[in-house]
Amino acid sequence: MSAKRGYSIERDRLLQRLARTRGQINGIAQMVEDERYCIDILTQIHAVQGALDQIALGLLDGHARHCLVGEGEAPGDPDAQADELMGAVGRLLRRSR
Repeated sequence: MSAKRGYSIERDRLLQRLARTRGQINGIAQMVEDERYCIDILTQIHAVQGALDQIALGLLDGHARHCLVGEGEAPGDPDAQADELMGAVGRLLRRSR
């Protein structure tokens, strides 16, 4: 049996959202194949990025509510927990620049 994760309760919903996002990405590939208008493709890319951001925020929320309260594999030291969490947030924000 694997370790319980912060997202375990929402696992099915998370997988559904990821499948929907995968479908959007496949749709973008089809748009390129069909030589659709560039702005339409960029609009869909933006939508996928937004969907992935929402998924990431949900994972961060689960991590903060589960792993950081001692039920997961997060570091035991509060400073190390903060460093780990802020590192993850920083990586997400750097992508959006």
